[in-house]
Amino acid sequence: MKDDIRTLLEGVRSGAVPVEEAVLQLKRRPFEDIGYAKVDTHRKLRQGTAEVIYGAGKTPEQIAGIAAAMRQSGQETILITRLSPEAAEEVGRSHPLRYERLARCGVIGPMPEPDGLGKVVVATGGTSDIPVAEEAALTAAVLGSEVLRLYDVGVAGLHRTLAHLDELMSASVVIAIAGMEGALASVIGGMVDCPVIAVPTSVGYGASFGGLSALLSMLNSCASGVSVVNIDNGFGAGYLANRINHMHRKGEH
Repeated sequence: MKDDIRTLLEGVRSGAVPVEEAVLQLKRRPFEDIGYAKVDTHRKLRQGTAEVIYGAGKTPEQIAGIAAAMRQSGQETILITRLSPEAAEEVGRSHPLRYERLARCGVIGPMPEPDGLGKVVVATGGTSDIPVAEEAALTAAVLGSEVLRLYDVGVAGLHRTLAHLDELMSASVVIAIAGMEGALASVIGGMVDCPVIAVPTSVGYGASFGGLSALLSMLNSCASGVSVVNIDNGFGAGYLANRINHMHRKGEH
């Protein structure tokens, strides 16, 4: 693969291959096949963000192998989500991994400098929602966004939410994370002038149905500009928030 890319780049330098054609060819080079995984080594070129490793269900050896292929292709920072402490310990023997226990995530390599439009604010209804929030916050930070955390600001004490109105209004994106009845997303959505990404969590008593009640409440929000991801999907929220926070790049090319 490296030889093919070198030949292509030599063609660009000599003028035999137009730059636009080279970019198109690079985008079409899909993956590196390592047997048990097909690593998308050109996802960053194609989508602006490198592939992220989903750790659940993979053996530590598989995770380490995928990470090795990504590092060999030039990826400096790698995010591994839903990573158990036991698997993290194993992977850390072959890669410089930092494990974030609350987020259940591992990071290989350095954290990038934030280069987004503004801040991604991650707000939770309660302390029990923090693990999902940390997954969202770490995801956005690893991908290059500045993150501000506002934890335990739920509507059971609305004054706690209103005390952070300035921070919420300064955000380019807000991720609102809550279980129970999931009202936090609607409250924040009615106050801010930026997109709100709602994350229902499985926190709650019996009739919360493992987060289904919060999911349905958020889907039925009367506040405009609120979108919803899946139950406990902090990664999906952090990824989307980062993409919104980097939309200015569209105008730079």
